[in-house]
Parts: sequence; structure tokens; C-alpha cells
Amino acid sequence: TDEDAIISILAYRNTAQRQEIRTAYKSSTGRGGRDEGNYLDDTLMRQDAQDLYEAGEKRWGTDEVKFLSILCSRNRNHLLHVFDEYKRISQKDIEQSIKSETSGSFEDALLAIVKCMRNKPAFFAEKLYKSMKGLGTDDSTLIRVMVSRAEIDMLDIRANFKRLYGKSLYSFIKGDTSGDYRKVLLILCGGDD
Repeated sequence: TDEDAIISILAYRNTAQRQEIRTAYKSSTGRGGRDEGNYLDDTLMRQDAQDLYEAGEKRWGTDEVKFLSILCSRNRNHLLHVFDEYKRISQKDIEQSIKSETSGSFEDALLAIVKCMRNKPAFFAEKLYKSMKGLGTDDSTLIRVMVSRAEIDMLDIRANFKRLYGKSLYSFIKGDTSGDYRKVLLILCGGDD
């Protein structure tokens, strides 16, 4: 399987699209998905942060089920507070802990969830940057992100790209691609910043 594609597809779907996927998934497995509300329960938030700490940093090995159950079911507002509380408890950012406690596709999936919760346009700016930096281009990632985000949040992605990498997304695409492929990507990009 193309885990990167699966992670990207699930991480950046809107609520209605995720609901369709969730409904299909639930009908085949009997399980549901993320709370899409905005409710914050301080007691639960502190408990989740403590549970994540005990599931990772505080023990030998990682309780992957605990990470998944919290990161995949709680709403964005709740998780942002959990991440802050986690840092207070562990003295480490949740991303640092995920990197030190997990690996491979599981690490990539957890990091994608955390990054999307924190700043979805920055997550996609990073995906685009990594798809074009260095020698060669990861065309499948470049195309997937550009096509799927063009009419959703491309302006925000462009702004984050410029903020993070000091160069416009447009100029990066222009320097990394050519021909009709370049023309299409530049149209999807929507302009230079």
C-alpha cells in the first residue's frame, strides 16, 4: 500500500468527506471516528495528556492503541489543549515524543494527525516542499496535494510555504517542473506571492 497516500487522503478530507468514509468504515467494521465538535472537558483533556505520556515517554515501548484512540477520536480544540498539557507534563513537544517513541508509517500517520490539527495549510506546505526539494520530484504527492487543495485552501498553503521556506510555492514549482506539467501546476497554484 501507499501509506503516504492513505495518510494524506485521510488527514485532509473535510468533515463531510470524512463522514462518508467513516460511515462506510463503520458499516464494514462497526467502529466510528473523530468527534467533530469543539467541546473541551478540562478533566478529560488532562487525563488524555497524562495517558499519552504514560503510553509513550514514561514506559518501555509504546502503547500504540492509546495514541490512536486519543489522536483519532478527539476534536481539534481538545487535541490542541492536550498537546499543550502534554508538553507541560513531559517537558517535550508531542511531535518530539512521537518521533522518539514510534517509527515508520505509524510515526508518519501520527505526525500527520498532529500537524494537521495544529495547522493544516502548513502541513500541506511541508508536503509540497518535500515533494520538490533536492534531486527529483515526488510527482504523485505534488499532483495529489495541488489538485486536492487547489479550491480549498491554496492561498493559505501558499502563505505558509513562503513563511516556512522563504520562497513562493509558485517559484518553487516553476524551478522544479517543466512543460505542460508546469503550466497546469502553476494554474492550480493560482499565482505568485
